[in-house]
Amino acid sequence: MPRFANDAERECAKVLDFYGVPWDYEPHTFVLEQDEEGRTIAAFTPDFYLPEQDLFLEITVMKQRLVTRKNRKLRKLRELYPGVQVKLFYKRDIERLAQRYRLDLAS
Repeated sequence: MPRFANDAERECAKVLDFYGVPWDYEPHTFVLEQDEEGRTIAAFTPDFYLPEQDLFLEITVMKQRLVTRKNRKLRKLRELYPGVQVKLFYKRDIERLAQRYRLDLAS
């Protein structure tokens, strides 16, 4: 099991495992902005990649102000990498899934 940044990511991994959905944790970083020397100034690393769906998932538990910044990064990613599919999941989305399927995410 990877070292997750927060409990919501761990919960998401449990939901994916429960459904037998293959996933990779933070497998790719997308460069969003570089300086004149080509150094990365801004980048985005989605939390999960689901290879069977060719889909990246980003899980957020942040305050609204920080979510707004994350949404900006997602828009930039979609602009620079139009073929990449990324979905933003909030902690409550994961919790709703867990409740719907009666998953115990505490263990």
